[in-house]
Amino acid sequence: MSTQTRTAGLIKVSAALAAGALALAACSSGGGGAGGDDAGGSQDVTFWGNWTGEQAAQIEAQVEAFNSSQEDYVVTYQPQEEVEAKLLTAIAGGGVPDVVLWDRFQTSVYASKGALMSLEDLISQDSLDTSIFYEAALNELTYDGTVYGLPLTVDNRSLFYNVDMLAEAGVEPPTTWAELADAAEALTVRDDGGALVRSGFALNDVGLFSMWLGQAGGQMVSDDGTTAAFNTPEGLAVLEQWDELMNERGVYELGFAEGTDGFAEGTVAMSYNGPWMLASYDALEGLNYGIMPAPAGPDGDQASGLGGFGLIIPEGAPNAEGAWEFMTWWTAQAENGVAFAEASGNMPANLEAAEDPFFTENEAYSALLETMSFATARPTVPGYSDAEVQGLIPELQRFMAGEITAQEALDNAEESFNRILAENA
Repeated sequence: MSTQTRTAGLIKVSAALAAGALALAACSSGGGGAGGDDAGGSQDVTFWGNWTGEQAAQIEAQVEAFNSSQEDYVVTYQPQEEVEAKLLTAIAGGGVPDVVLWDRFQTSVYASKGALMSLEDLISQDSLDTSIFYEAALNELTYDGTVYGLPLTVDNRSLFYNVDMLAEAGVEPPTTWAELADAAEALTVRDDGGALVRSGFALNDVGLFSMWLGQAGGQMVSDDGTTAAFNTPEGLAVLEQWDELMNERGVYELGFAEGTDGFAEGTVAMSYNGPWMLASYDALEGLNYGIMPAPAGPDGDQASGLGGFGLIIPEGAPNAEGAWEFMTWWTAQAENGVAFAEASGNMPANLEAAEDPFFTENEAYSALLETMSFATARPTVPGYSDAEVQGLIPELQRFMAGEITAQEALDNAEESFNRILAENA
């Protein structure tokens, strides 16, 4: 199925939320400036995030919509590099923002350091029904039973395929691992000398191991979150599938199309990607692409990684009240989530917003929404991100380079992974 053309809509400004007087013991107050009430006028709310360029313009448009919708607060977006690390510095030395655009994956790390403010009292005081959000997205913002943020966007990895290339090769979009291997081989093109000209499937991101593992029926960590659970027959099946695709079927080579978007340039026929690419791909003349839910594994298991952003209030925020009003306006009011999606292409974490015709009547988003039905977030275990990046991925890269066997990669990764989890327990 090919994607439909998407038309960016105007940002819709909802009616203002009634500004309640929130008694927040954790908040400081003052006269004027950030968090202060300037002689009874509007209060400043400082908003940090690491989105820049066109993405920053999209955020600023949403901020302006909020500012225009009420008279109590004025939000100002301030892009930051390495926002999480800078937040810790600000907490230690002053200059803490009021609200932060937050990579949900980082929640367990920073909540365990005391850097994030609990939202439990605010949720209770406003009787906010958190079931309006994708459960997995909310869980990523929850640590040790406490909610520290509200989900804003969601994304997942689905299978993007070039419609014209599949038609030319006479293959259907794959729905299983076996079909993926056959289709990828049929789509691969080499020149007379055997050099790879077109990859049938981009196998360039070993960071997607957890998604493949779920498709194989496995899981990354033990049920209690204390040890690795990927050194199993299911984990081995993933690496054997990768080896078949790359070395037996020859559908990909390390470094092929590196530094470029091979799918956009026509040198890659299929790849895993997400909604963040829709606007760019839709703007390309001649790119006729479709999207399918991630293919199922050998026993029919479906899995995909769920990611996205949320909004958090840092500990010690000068104007937590204003931050909360802004957060709930954006995340809890479905029409505002839809408006941001229309302007940015991001999928909303608000379930009602995700059912808007803007998504359900668009073929591309419909496929991504289907994947959302089984996509799961990474474990909210302290140290998991470091264990994955430092303990697992380097060993997978060594395997893909042919330096070690699949079992050696899993053994080495398990040892490093468990050590890092133990250090962060």
